[in-house]
Amino acid sequence: MSMNEGKKGLKGATILLEALEKEGVDLIFGYPGGVLLPLYDALLDSSIRHILPRHEQGGVHAADGYARVTGKVGVCLATSGPGATNLVTGIANAYMDSIPLVVLTGQVVTSLLGTDSFQEADITGITTPITKHSYLVKDAREIPRIIKEAFYLAGTGRPGPVLIDLPKDILAMEVEPFPAEMKLKGYQVPSKGDSVKIAEAAKALSECRKPVIYAGGGVITSGAGDVLKQLAEKATMPVVTTLMGIGCLPSGHPNLLGMVGLHGAVAANYAVDDCDLLLAVGVRFDDRVTSGLGHLFATKAKIIHIDIDLAEIAKVVRTHIPIVGDARLVLEEVLNVFEGLNTPQVADWWEQVHAWKNDYPVKYDKDRLTPQMVLECMGELANEDTMVVTDVGQHQMWAAQVYPIMKSRNFATSGGLGTMGFGLPAAMGAQIARPDDLVFLVTGDGSFQMCIQELATIAHNKLPIKIVLLNNGVLGMVRQLQKFFYGERYSQTDLIDNPDFVKIAEAYGIRGIRVDSFEQVRSAISEAIKHPGPVLLDITISPNEDVLPIVPPGKPITEMLGR
Repeated sequence: MSMNEGKKGLKGATILLEALEKEGVDLIFGYPGGVLLPLYDALLDSSIRHILPRHEQGGVHAADGYARVTGKVGVCLATSGPGATNLVTGIANAYMDSIPLVVLTGQVVTSLLGTDSFQEADITGITTPITKHSYLVKDAREIPRIIKEAFYLAGTGRPGPVLIDLPKDILAMEVEPFPAEMKLKGYQVPSKGDSVKIAEAAKALSECRKPVIYAGGGVITSGAGDVLKQLAEKATMPVVTTLMGIGCLPSGHPNLLGMVGLHGAVAANYAVDDCDLLLAVGVRFDDRVTSGLGHLFATKAKIIHIDIDLAEIAKVVRTHIPIVGDARLVLEEVLNVFEGLNTPQVADWWEQVHAWKNDYPVKYDKDRLTPQMVLECMGELANEDTMVVTDVGQHQMWAAQVYPIMKSRNFATSGGLGTMGFGLPAAMGAQIARPDDLVFLVTGDGSFQMCIQELATIAHNKLPIKIVLLNNGVLGMVRQLQKFFYGERYSQTDLIDNPDFVKIAEAYGIRGIRVDSFEQVRSAISEAIKHPGPVLLDITISPNEDVLPIVPPGKPITEMLGR
């Protein structure tokens, strides 16, 4: 039963919370402020759980992490002015990676809008380029409709963040709400795709000799991993993934070549460059994959592009067979048609692909303390349901290259925006979303300090996150770029005054373990996993460890250093 069933003249805040409950919301990450007091008062009578982060950016990243590992719409809340503007980075992060969020912001009373009043910011205007849609609520009676529309918009089609700005007087106003009837003229969600194009794609698959499936985040979003696996096995096609597509095929699957692009596997890059057919699913051909050289990307291939967003088709590369639709539904249709056609003759192609895999494996020392051996050890000690959340930098790429992700939605990372500080609060959201699964945060000493205050939220909520801090005392990725492309002229990348992270963890009541030798790694990770609460592993690595291979700026993906 809703908390005010049968009553009329409800406050806007109560109407809002009841509308959220009807959408299945049971969790909000929020930070209070003066204009939100009517809402926080109403929360005391609501069934919705509220998590208090220590910074608004932590709240939005936590909602993002929650959404990534569940597929549900994440919800966050912040007050007006600086509270709302502190959400901007997290909103942009979710927008770039197509993550469904409903972002609630407080606003000054409607009579003061546009007067530069205390803590006023035009947050709907500020976030217009980084949201699917936004609302400034001026009538509390419209709240049920707006909430219903916001969740539908956030979670359907190409997912993304939707913002709802809530003036204080609207939250306090007592009204009888209008029915929650959506009014979304012109908004249509593509489904199965064009049957003619699907038949054309299946025919092209049956006739090719050197095919590659190029799978991105859209495969994860649509739940298309299983059907993609069936198609890859049926057509005997190699699969490469983007950073966002990791997990769509289980690590170690014989058809999987690994990640493609800037720090991709050599075999993956070579296969994409040499293929005669590229089946691109849920990808946007971003510059980390194409090197910004769309005209030089997969030049020998007929390109089939499946995407739910028409705007992505032919945006970067030429597309021979465009199919606009939901990745899972389209792939099911392609598979159905393909099963009635001839299987492509790809034996010679696989011989070449296997030669590349054998000649160019991921290389690293396994008899000393390297970041790769840490990640390999983590994979050996964890299980297939373990979630890995990363920050941004070298550690992120090492995790993408080495850690064995076995299932969709078990790898959460900031792809498009590359947001340092994402990892700790996103891991928080992931652990709250799936409390029975193990969560590893892989971070670096630069990224970790961006949202380090969320250790308090983790400690307060007793979240058993295992923080693997690869500590090299530098801003590693920037330093590596200076090393390779700026003549080792290092500028502003040394973090020489880093604190003692173990002591910081202990100050928050979190177990801290220092690791500075090869022999300690396995036992320290095992101890962390067994510990019932959160643990920080401060693991010392050399600042000279590099992410390899690497494609130099402006070069095609076949011209890699460190192969």
